[in-house]
Formats: sequence, C-alpha cells, structure tokens
Amino acid sequence: MQATAVKRGLQKDRFLLSIIGYTTLIMMAFICIIPFWIVLVSSFNDENAIRLEGYSIFPKIFSTEAYRLIFEFPEAVLRAYGVTITVTVVSTVVGLFLTAMTAYVLCRKDFKYRNHFAFYFFFTTLFSGGLVPWYLLIVNYLDMKDKLIVLILPTLVNVFNILVMRAFMSGIPDAISESAKIDGAGDFRIFLNLILPLSKPALATIGLFIALSHWNDWYMALLFISDSKLMPLQYYLYKMLGNLEGMRDAMANSGAGMSVTIPGESLKMAMTVVATGPIFLAYPFIQKYFVKGLTIGAVKG
Repeated sequence: MQATAVKRGLQKDRFLLSIIGYTTLIMMAFICIIPFWIVLVSSFNDENAIRLEGYSIFPKIFSTEAYRLIFEFPEAVLRAYGVTITVTVVSTVVGLFLTAMTAYVLCRKDFKYRNHFAFYFFFTTLFSGGLVPWYLLIVNYLDMKDKLIVLILPTLVNVFNILVMRAFMSGIPDAISESAKIDGAGDFRIFLNLILPLSKPALATIGLFIALSHWNDWYMALLFISDSKLMPLQYYLYKMLGNLEGMRDAMANSGAGMSVTIPGESLKMAMTVVATGPIFLAYPFIQKYFVKGLTIGAVKG
C-alpha cells in the first residue's frame, strides 16, 4: 500500500511538472512568435494607420502599397535575389569546407606546429590592420572593386568558426583515424569519408552562421559595389529605403507631404519579410543538426 501511494504521488508530481513545463514552453513560443507576426501584419497595414494607432496584432486598414513599391521593378529585385543567393551558396560551401579543413589540421595531434598556427589565428581576432589599409588592399592591390568576388572572398573564413569546429573535431576519437590509416587511407580521404560525416552537427551550425552573415550583409556592397547589377538584396533594399525617405523629406519640406503618403514603417516591415523569408523557410531543414551543434563544448556526464 505504501509503495502504491508513493507511486501515485510520483505520477501526480510528474503530471504537475509536465503541465508547468508545457505551459512555460507555450508561453515562450508565443513570446517568440508575436514579434514575427507583428512584422508580417504591419507590412500589410496602411502607413497612416501605423502612424496614428501604432503597431497592432491585426491590420487596421489592409494595404499592399509597401510590397508594390518593393516589387515595382521586379527584374531588379530578382537580380538582387540572384546575387544574394549566389554569394550565400558559394560562400557557405567554400567557406565551410576551408573552415573544416583548417580545424581538422589544428586538432591533429601529430601536426607539430598546430599550437603555433592556432595562436596565429587567434591573434588576428585581437588586432587588425584597420579599415583604410584593408580597403586599399582590396581595391588597389587585389582589384576586386565592382566584382562579385569582393562579396565572397574577404569574409570567406572566420576565426571564431574555426575555433568552434576545432573544439568539435577534437572530441572525435583518434582511433577512427588510426584504424583508417592502417587500412591504407590517406589524410584527405580520412577527412572526407570519416571526419566530415561525423561532424554534421558542427557543419550545420557553422554553415548556418556563414549563410546568415552573407545573406544579411550589406556593408561589403556599400564599400565596394557601385554597379546596380551586382547589388545584393540587403543593399538594394537599403538604398530603396534611403531614396524613399529622402523623397519623403523633400516632399514634406516643399509642402506636398500632406497630400501624398510614402510608406515608411510598413515599408521597413515589408523589407524585413522579403529579406528573411527564404532563411526562415530553410531553417527547419537543418534544425536538428543546429540544436546538436549548439551543445559543442558542453560537459558530458
């Protein structure tokens, strides 16, 4: 009887704990979803409604004016999308491969100078040559201005990603590589056929970091791109918003701003939806690897 009572008590405690846990998770999910929902709703809301009543859960006056402005020249938007997708895909694939190769070399215990190279990479995170020498190097010596490669090469490899990848690969048992060497496999084959498949969580995590950094990048285009055909999506939207805000200020100063309303806040929300949509849709496919990758360096029991 006593054991039965204890068992029932444990079941009640677990049931109560489950209710508290699920309730907390649901509340946290709503807290995370509401900002995205407000951004989406505001992109379809009328500009005057936003100015007078602020942001709302549902659109006060449904309007697609912001999207009409963005896609007024669809060929320009599609071209900017193509540039961004090309830069993101190439940078992610090549950058991830170079990052993994560098991390694998640095974690190899039979590489004599691995600590020296690791210190060299880490040292570059503390000091840099400065913006002006870097700009002169890319423009004058490497001659990459107004070329698509300037959006890829300068930010292809990140030291932080190398260190994270190295920490993950250090946890792979050395016996795997040693047994492959006994079977006659070379270093590059071991890296491709054994190390990379075992590093999928880290690859997915670092790949997402690289893809997001290049997808959201507009600063490189601001510095090195003046050709409209090479503008990535973020920089194209940034210029569009700046032009519309300048037009709105000019119309307000001339006295015409009262009769013509140019979307401002709704346009920003629509740009956010256009820019983040593809990444938002791609995230669920790598979510399981990304969650595993977040545990890199965690204490194992």
